[in-house]
Amino acid sequence: MRQATVAQNVANASTPGYAALDVTPFADVYDQYQTTMVSTHPAHFGGDATDVSSIATKDANAWEVTHSGNSVSLEQEMLKANEVNRAYSLNTAVVKAFNQMLSASVKG
Repeated sequence: MRQATVAQNVANASTPGYAALDVTPFADVYDQYQTTMVSTHPAHFGGDATDVSSIATKDANAWEVTHSGNSVSLEQEMLKANEVNRAYSLNTAVVKAFNQMLSASVKG
């Protein structure tokens, strides 16, 4: 989905008034649900494992908007495309390794 969105942004890079789009990262969607860890014994966890207040965040919309109102930055879109490619490569490598491990255990 993100790859299609990046491609759409690049295709509309010279369209006046076009606002760049992006897909909400899974981590942001996951953080909305405030899941907490559960322990069976009070000594299992030291400190508050759910305290994320010390994590620094940065503004994702720090790129400039042109005079035509277009907010597409080709540099930013190429960085996003590279990130999509790396995530895809990592996911396929993990699935391939799991498949090889499963095949080796079935064959004996």
